[in-house]
This record gives sequence, C-alpha cells and structure tokens, in this order.
Amino acid sequence: MSLYGYEIVQTLIVDVEPDDQVKSSMNEINAASRLREAAFEKAEGEKILQIKQAEGEAESNYLAGLGIARQRQAIVEGLKESVIGFSTSVPGASTKDVMDMILITQYFDTMKAISVSANSSAVFIPHELEDATSEQR
Repeated sequence: MSLYGYEIVQTLIVDVEPDDQVKSSMNEINAASRLREAAFEKAEGEKILQIKQAEGEAESNYLAGLGIARQRQAIVEGLKESVIGFSTSVPGASTKDVMDMILITQYFDTMKAISVSANSSAVFIPHELEDATSEQR
C-alpha cells in the first residue's frame, strides 16, 4: 500500500477463522485442562471428606472414652459406699469379706445372664464355689 501513498499503522481483525484441525486441537487442550482441574477438585473434596470422617470418629471415640471413664468412676464410688455401709452395719466384717461377697454376687449375675440367653452355647463345668473368688482374681 505504500506504493499508493498509504501506510497501515494498525488494523483490527474481528473474525479469525483458524483451520478446523487447529480448532479441534485447541478444544482438546481446553477440555484436558478442565478435566485435570475437575479431577483435582474432586480429589480435594474426597480428601476433605476423609479428614472430616476421621475427625468425627476421633471425637466419637474420645467421648465414648469419657463415658466409660465416668461409668467406671461411678461403679467404684458405688462399691466404695457399699463396702463402707456393709462394714459399718455388720460388725467384724473386713473389707476383703465385703469384696468377696460383691465378687460372688457379680459371678452369679454373670452366670444367670449367660444361662438365659437364647443363643447361648456355653457349657458349665461343675466346680467348687470357693474357687470362684480365686479364679476371678
């Protein structure tokens, strides 16, 4: 155009039409990029889900442990009160005698619970009752 006295300084191209193969390649590149990003986001979501599940399970176990600890503490307090009450109401009874009696009572409760269970296949072997306290210890 300079032959005719014109100089092109800047031009605006509004409709670029690349070859179909180039378009297809560019679309595949964009699709692959989006798929990669989607896979990353999905993996991050699964990671967060697993972390939250683990945190929930840990909290549940912690609270269950607190409950068990409180239950055992209540049992110990109850046993303590029983021993003190029995020792004061029965003169000459030692703490060992009271604990042996509690142990035998728990033994009989356990035997009863096993025997009344519908699916129980336990076999009871006869033995001396005196052995029960020594076996339990």
